[in-house]
This record gives sequence, C-alpha cells and structure tokens, in this order.
Amino acid sequence: MKFLFSFLFIFVSATTIAQDKNSKTPDKNKQILIVDAACGQCKLGLKGKSCDLAIRINGQSYFVDGTNIDSHGDAHADDGFCNAIRKAKVQGEIVNNRFKASYFQLIPETSKEKIN
Repeated sequence: MKFLFSFLFIFVSATTIAQDKNSKTPDKNKQILIVDAACGQCKLGLKGKSCDLAIRINGQSYFVDGTNIDSHGDAHADDGFCNAIRKAKVQGEIVNNRFKASYFQLIPETSKEKIN
C-alpha cells in the first residue's frame, strides 16, 4: 500500500510540474512583443480541428506552444479567444511555423471595443 501511495504522489507531482513550462516572468534579456492573440481557427484563419491558441506577428499567424487557449479564461466568453482578438505580451521564437512561447501574458482590455 505504501508503494502505491508513493507512486501516485510522484505521478501527480510530476504531471503538475510538467503542465506549465511557460515562465511566469519575462526574461529581462529578451524583447517582449505585443501581439494579437486569439483562436487560430475562429479568428485568425488557420486550419485545424479544434480551437487552439494562436498569435499574429506582422500579419502572419502562428499556433502557440507553451501555453494553451484554456489557460487564459473561457475561450467562448464574449471576450474569449474564439470571439475576440486580444493583445498579449509574449516572448519566444518561431520554430517549424509555430510560436514556442517562453512567456505569455494576456493584456487586460481597457474598453469594450474588440479588435477584429
């Protein structure tokens, strides 16, 4: 029984730690970009099978790795990623046509206007 408890504790701890590799604070040595963030399929014209977080940099859209659409509120709320294009502060790099985020912070909306 002790073995089972120890195994479960280690498994839960490892999966919890592995879930969010995205840094909570930006790297002071890297530039922070302000980008459009939304659902790639619903708002940014990317092809896919479900709602996935994407960003737009200089008119080009990329799916995001390192964080996901559900980590930033209800995607289907009025101000959610499937209904509105939001601004975000990000750091990361584009690898194989995907944005690998090391930092992602959604900027709170200051008005009721939505970016479309």
